[in-house]
Amino acid sequence: MISFIICLAILIGGYFTYGKLVDSTFGPDDRETPAVAINDGIDYVVMPQWKLFLVQLLNIAGLGPIFGAMQGALWGPIVFLWITFGTIFAGAVHDYFSGMLSERNNGASIAEVTGIYLGPVMKTVMRVFCVVLLIMVGTVFAVGPAGLLVKLLSEKGVSGVLAQTTTWLAIILIYYFIATFISIDKIIGKIYPVFGIVLIVMAIGVAIGIPVNGFHTPELFSHFYSMHPKGTPVWSFMFITVACGAISGFHSTQSPLMARCLKSERQGHFVFYGAMVAEGCIALVWAAAGCSIYAVTDGLNTGLAEILAEGQSAAIYDVCVQTMGTVGVVLGMLGVVACPITSGDTAFRSARLTLADWFNIDQESYANRLKLCIPVLGIGAFLGFGNTLGFLSYTVIWRYFSWTNQTLAMIVLWAGAMFLVQEKKNYWICAVPATFMSAVSITYFVMAPECLGLIPALTNNTMVAYPAGIIAAVLFLVIFLRAANNRKAASAA
Repeated sequence: MISFIICLAILIGGYFTYGKLVDSTFGPDDRETPAVAINDGIDYVVMPQWKLFLVQLLNIAGLGPIFGAMQGALWGPIVFLWITFGTIFAGAVHDYFSGMLSERNNGASIAEVTGIYLGPVMKTVMRVFCVVLLIMVGTVFAVGPAGLLVKLLSEKGVSGVLAQTTTWLAIILIYYFIATFISIDKIIGKIYPVFGIVLIVMAIGVAIGIPVNGFHTPELFSHFYSMHPKGTPVWSFMFITVACGAISGFHSTQSPLMARCLKSERQGHFVFYGAMVAEGCIALVWAAAGCSIYAVTDGLNTGLAEILAEGQSAAIYDVCVQTMGTVGVVLGMLGVVACPITSGDTAFRSARLTLADWFNIDQESYANRLKLCIPVLGIGAFLGFGNTLGFLSYTVIWRYFSWTNQTLAMIVLWAGAMFLVQEKKNYWICAVPATFMSAVSITYFVMAPECLGLIPALTNNTMVAYPAGIIAAVLFLVIFLRAANNRKAASAA
């Protein structure tokens, strides 16, 4: 486990070093925060720092750093590198700036924030992007826990109506409606810290259970190659698959929730950068589990592919049982069922707030909140039951979610870079990961089966997709640098 331990140490060290650099570059100060200035008792509520951290962790985590990391483990331990360095230099930077830029703009939703720094056209694009992404995330985080509950109950011999996915899905969606509608501190502020601790304890249990149960984690230096059974290209499929465990645009839709609850800007480093590092650690543990527990045939992760083919619920449940035994079943129930549910409800809540900012609908009124909650949850219910009844594919929803996720992250990083240009600060800390993610997103879009890869000639066609991604990334960087120079010239004049 040498590679795993080294990567874990780098991740933690990154919080105290590069994270501090990012924080000092932004320059938090003692100005009055939106939570203090607005404080409407619904969405703007001051909460203590420790609670903000745990709520933020639950908001951005859920199934993402677990399922995404296990899917990423199909490529072998090389996924450790993406989780580690992606988190430090891209994901945590993205989360920090999405939260702090929202805080600097009265807790505005991320679509409104990007519009401020990238213009009205991008604001419109982001509004649509965010609402679509959030509804997909809410759906994914409803269907997944429902499936795992059915799995757990069937293992215990429970059958009938209560063990049916549709019933559990309906119960989860009802809870989502309540959590989306009422004040943020009534449910979210009270139960999230508890489940945040559960998520961390579960990751620690899996990490300890791997060596204790005699599982061997392959080392990077002896497995520095792709172990994917289907030969799926590492670039950019692995970078899209492991979204929430390295960098995820979804997080930028969640950070404004906590930006509206900060008592001081100086809490941003711990709440935003710190929560992402914690999620990276969790993803690293689950990636190690995927690489360690299952059979390898001819250097390929065939055993992991087989368990994942049974569904993400089955795979997560299996890891919990193999590493922690009976305790794993309990933690599986609490962590892998409750934690994604607590990301799903804030996804729908963020969709409500994005629409409210978009159409300038005051949210202190019960009637106004109902006007947005009903259609948002209605679409989520359609997608969720569509998957359960077989006319919509969960896998397809997840794939579109993953690509939309990373594209959103790319846009937010460009917005962060433009903010730093405006403030005459080191914009490269955002511009470099923004350029990288531009290449990732465009490459994937060109060759992925659910995107342009629908065209047979482009399916997994790296000869076309790789150059397209590089050209697009360079083009975006050139456009940004020209815009930066124009802004500098305008401010100098």
